[in-house]
Amino acid sequence: MIRKKYAGEMLVEFAIVVPVLILIFFAGFESCRVAVVRHTVDNAVYAGCRIGAVPGATAREAEAEARKVLRSIGVDKARVEVQPESIGLTTDKVSVSIEVPLDQNSLIPNQFVSGKTIRRTLTLQREGVR
Repeated sequence: MIRKKYAGEMLVEFAIVVPVLILIFFAGFESCRVAVVRHTVDNAVYAGCRIGAVPGATAREAEAEARKVLRSIGVDKARVEVQPESIGLTTDKVSVSIEVPLDQNSLIPNQFVSGKTIRRTLTLQREGVR
């Protein structure tokens, strides 16, 4: 049984500790989300570049593949750029660049990632071109 004179102390302790614990929880959650987005962007540039490096592929197919990988974790607001814009028989390299603004792709509105962007670029030699 709790004595009445300690009930007020417990309420004050609770009021101080709970906001700190909630802040730590959401900060940890958001840092994990940023790590997942970063690794997914790495996979998306590779997947898009890999599609673009195959003979007969188009820049549109490479971009679509990169966006498909990004959508797998709910990243919709990203800039995906494939160079060259027109992949021909003599094109020797394909590059895919992705830029993801974190504050537009965050699950929780917060200040931890405000103004931060993840940028990745990968260039691969096309198959069958010498």
